[in-house]
Amino acid sequence: DQGGCAETSRPTTHADPVYVEHDVVHYCVANMPGAYPRTSTMALTNSTLPYAVAIANAERDWKKLLEKKPIIASGFNTFAGKLTCCAVADSHGMQCDEISSLVWRDAGME
Repeated sequence: DQGGCAETSRPTTHADPVYVEHDVVHYCVANMPGAYPRTSTMALTNSTLPYAVAIANAERDWKKLLEKKPIIASGFNTFAGKLTCCAVADSHGMQCDEISSLVWRDAGME
C-alpha cells in the first residue's frame, strides 16, 4: 500500500487495476487494506503482536531484549535524544545515528 514494493510498481485504480510490464502482471490498487479492514487488521495483528508481547515481557530489561531480538531495534525512531530512523532524519536534513552504537554507549559498554 505504501508503493515501491517492486521497481515496476505504480498505483492503479479499481477502474483499471492491472497492467503488464516486463511480462509480469501487476495489481497495484491503492489502499486495499481499507477495502478489507477485518482481514487486514487480523494480518497486521498476527504479524506485530509477538513483538508487542516480547516488549511487554521485557519490562525494564529492554536492552537484553534488543540483544536477543535485534529486529525490534528497527522499530525505534529515536533513542537517547537521537534520531535512529534514517528515513526520517534524511527527510528533515538531520543526522541519523545507529541505534546499536547508542544502546551500547548508553549502557556504558563501549
